[in-house]
Amino acid sequence: MPPLVFPLLYNGPINYYARLVREKEILLEQFDSYAKQTYRNRCMIIGPNGAITLSIPVKRRRGTKNHFRDIRIDYDKPWNRVHWKSLVAAYGSSPFFEFIREDLVQFYDGKYEFLIDLNRQLLDRTLKIMGLDIPLRLTGEFQEMTGEDDPRWFIHPKLEPGAADPLFNPVAYHQVFSDKHGFRANMSILDLLFNEGPGSLAILRKCIRT
Repeated sequence: MPPLVFPLLYNGPINYYARLVREKEILLEQFDSYAKQTYRNRCMIIGPNGAITLSIPVKRRRGTKNHFRDIRIDYDKPWNRVHWKSLVAAYGSSPFFEFIREDLVQFYDGKYEFLIDLNRQLLDRTLKIMGLDIPLRLTGEFQEMTGEDDPRWFIHPKLEPGAADPLFNPVAYHQVFSDKHGFRANMSILDLLFNEGPGSLAILRKCIRT
């Protein structure tokens, strides 16, 4: 059976990581056509006033298809500082913020030319925070989608994860502002890491029905 091919996302959601942590090697698509309003350049966190979308501005060639691997990050506005300030405001009081902030702040202090490089290094770092050292490999050519069981199809902000992925079973965990907003499922992996720290991996493993 061929390996699953995953999109390469920016601090992807829980249903993305719940699948990733089951893999012995992660195959990431780099030749797909870049589309707006996906998790490739955005993630969802929970702040004092509710859910927040953090989006990375990008540069694309207009009038032609752009491969994901060719998408450049636009630093004309200081989105990286805005994202980090938002993370501090949302999770500065969370149980594990001080333990992992140094693992993550460097990604917002520096600059990356290509979105694929930022996303890949963030993916590697978040897996390592959970104690995982899973090899990441990029596709050598575009891999055709296999249907509705393909992660590139069902991991999307416009799709309800429970409906699009029948194996996904969100598990509730502590969230900083749950007393105000209740539990919000399928947020960015950062929400889980800041709130649960070493317990994150066990929660992810419970999120997929077997």
